[in-house]
Amino acid sequence: MINTEKSFSIHDYTEIFLRRIWYIVIPFIIIMGGAIFYASSLPKMYRATTLILVTRQKVPESFVRPTVTSRIEDRLQSISQEIMSRTRLEQVISEFKLYAEETKSLSREEIVETMRKHTQVELKGKEGYFTISYVGKDPKVVTMVTNKLASLFIEENLKLREQQAQGTSEFLSIELNAMKTKLEEQEATITEFKKRHLSELPEQRDANLKMLEQLQLQSQKVNDNLKAALDRRLIIQKQISDMKVQAAFGLPSRNLESSKEEGTAETTPSDPSQLPLSKQKTQSPYEAQLSQGRNLLSELRSKYTKNHPDIVRLERYIADLERNMDKMKSQAGGENTKLKETTISYSPVDASIQEMESQLITTEVEIKRLNDEDSRIKARIAGFQARVENTPTRELAMANLTRDYQNTKETYESLLKKSQEAQQAENLERRQKGEQFKVIDPARIPERPMQEQILKILLLGFMAGLAFGFGMAFFREQMDRSFRDAEDLETTMEFKVLANIPRIQKKAA
Repeated sequence: MINTEKSFSIHDYTEIFLRRIWYIVIPFIIIMGGAIFYASSLPKMYRATTLILVTRQKVPESFVRPTVTSRIEDRLQSISQEIMSRTRLEQVISEFKLYAEETKSLSREEIVETMRKHTQVELKGKEGYFTISYVGKDPKVVTMVTNKLASLFIEENLKLREQQAQGTSEFLSIELNAMKTKLEEQEATITEFKKRHLSELPEQRDANLKMLEQLQLQSQKVNDNLKAALDRRLIIQKQISDMKVQAAFGLPSRNLESSKEEGTAETTPSDPSQLPLSKQKTQSPYEAQLSQGRNLLSELRSKYTKNHPDIVRLERYIADLERNMDKMKSQAGGENTKLKETTISYSPVDASIQEMESQLITTEVEIKRLNDEDSRIKARIAGFQARVENTPTRELAMANLTRDYQNTKETYESLLKKSQEAQQAENLERRQKGEQFKVIDPARIPERPMQEQILKILLLGFMAGLAFGFGMAFFREQMDRSFRDAEDLETTMEFKVLANIPRIQKKAA
């Protein structure tokens, strides 16, 4: 083509097509003929297809929840990879003796890859079914291989679901046992903590405060009694001192007689030891002390048990007095006259001093008892105060232990529920009541060979022939250097064309 910048019209293209038609037709006929020959020389291939339906589980999911929750697309992909593995396909090839001729020229890997290309798994939308197709030369063998592949898919689906359900159940069982062990350890820790700090727990706060208040009141009462006993001891000690002074100077006892100079009447003391000698009962100092000790012992027994230290100490004191009296009576030898003289030899002042000393001893015993009791009460008060002070710390520690225990308990209960559901799902899969693959349209022996491959070859030959023919025509037109019109001449020779003689075609006479 000389004028490359020339604009073409539809008439120009028609003229070029008619002028180069053989450059288009001849390549098209050659390529199309070769495609037809190649398609006719290919061996006949047959395709068998089976339709498999995905059925839902027979037990409602509201009663038994399945453990296999993956989508059908994902499971089909996983099952396809398993079925299309080299080991599985080699078993199928060996079972049906496929590709006997190809075995002579191809390796085992190439044969397996060929079977993968001839096998197709296609999911049909979201209706819950899919198809398995296989292409081969023998229609009967193709049908058997297709049905075999369908059965492999069904078996693999059942196996996969059962393994997943069993694996889920085993995993939850292991986790449940571990959580149960942890829960028991935390329960033992809480139990040990409660045993070790039983009196300092928050539940005991009110009881501890009430007991502390009672002990404080009891301590106050004991302190009052102790103060009274100390005052009484001072009074008795002063009276004994006064009486000893009177006895030293031979003065009459104020406790025995009333002063006639003061004009008071004679009074009768309540204590027998303070009576005048004519009215005083003959009584030894040990008998007076023994009488006071027994009175005090009777009073203590009304307050305390027999094992109380004060009672034990007082009983020991009374036993010593009784032994002294028995010893003194044995020395007397039963002589009443001598015992009478000995008893009368005591003056009223001496008898009062003995009585006061006995009271002093009793008061000392009571003071010691009150001091011991006050020490015990203070020790108990300190103990209960420590309990009350330690309660917030124990409460915080108990809250931490309880929170961890509660979290572990909730996790354990959740795992227990999931484990039971997983066990039910496992039983469901074992009894084949779960989701299954069901063949609703088994593969049948194909009656006609496949036409898709022949049509594909013919279509490719047709398109290749047209492309090559038009390509040859375009190339020949670009290589043509002849003048086709006045515009080509003016462009090439730079001449002005004055006239253009049209082509004269002869008409038939």
